[in-house]
Amino acid sequence: MILSPKPLLSKFTFSTHPNYKFDLNFAFFIIFAEIGNDFAGSFYLLFFKTVIITSVKKLKLQGAKMQYLTLNDGNKMSILGYGVYQVEPAEAQRCVEDAIGVGYRLIDTAQSYHNEEGVGAAVKAAIAGGVKREELFITTKLWVSDVSEDRALKAFDASMKRLGLDYLDLYLIHQPYSDTYGAWRAMSRLKKEGRIRSIGVSNFNPGHIMDFAINNEIKPAINQIECNPFHQQLAAQANLKELGIAMQSWAPFGEGRKDMFGNAVLKTIAHKQGRSVAQVILRWLVQRGIVVIPKSVSKERMAENFNIFDFSLSEADMQTITGLDSGASLFFDHSDPQIVKIVNNLSR
Repeated sequence: MILSPKPLLSKFTFSTHPNYKFDLNFAFFIIFAEIGNDFAGSFYLLFFKTVIITSVKKLKLQGAKMQYLTLNDGNKMSILGYGVYQVEPAEAQRCVEDAIGVGYRLIDTAQSYHNEEGVGAAVKAAIAGGVKREELFITTKLWVSDVSEDRALKAFDASMKRLGLDYLDLYLIHQPYSDTYGAWRAMSRLKKEGRIRSIGVSNFNPGHIMDFAINNEIKPAINQIECNPFHQQLAAQANLKELGIAMQSWAPFGEGRKDMFGNAVLKTIAHKQGRSVAQVILRWLVQRGIVVIPKSVSKERMAENFNIFDFSLSEADMQTITGLDSGASLFFDHSDPQIVKIVNNLSR
């Protein structure tokens, strides 16, 4: 029995959105269908059902416009990046290559993640494939065991060797412990020498970063801290804004704790937008002006996370999400004496 494609045509609605384009093959399908070549028309219908869905996904991604933040030292960084925390060293190169292929240009790693070599290999492959080094923004971090003026210089050299880079875009003090002021002097020197473009901190509380900003020649460009719908860091962001320091979110999804992806408020907003809960969370952070670095080992999820620049949340939705704030970390408080002791002991 020969199937006619003509009755099936009514099931498809073709968008005229400027981001969506159809190639010549689709025109051939229409021609075959109209001239009555039932077999050819049916074949093209089945073929293009797959092609069009794939093309629309790609075009949506291509239509996304990355936003950038200008740091207090004049350097620009993407507001959305890819983080490799808990990415196994053996998987790091493949994951970062996938992320760069999707469109990410900000890549965040750390000395303590033990995957700098994989990140470096992926960067090398991307550059060999035509991506310009200046398009990429690579971050790594100094671990507590090396937080002093002398050790920081050696640790930086070791990280650069693992990454295989001539210069680093952003270097962070990973934890607010040990000789942070000594380490900062070393990092400031490296910045002045042009080996680091920007320097910053991570996990500093408002009081600590206020003192740090007042008593150092070079102010931190960024503070990377936990921030998600259940721990929104509103006061911390206000403090950073006063100092002219950018805020970056780690654990934007809280590692799924407290059933974040199943939260009724977030699911309702996601359903209304035709998006995933993850996309709503990332969009919420971006609209707050917060740099965010979600992690996934799935290229499909990477693409989903990247595709957040073609929609926006209403002020009402933003305020609704604000109501989810518990004011407490989903993990631990960096000012807790027991946490200070534990993290310092980890570095011994």
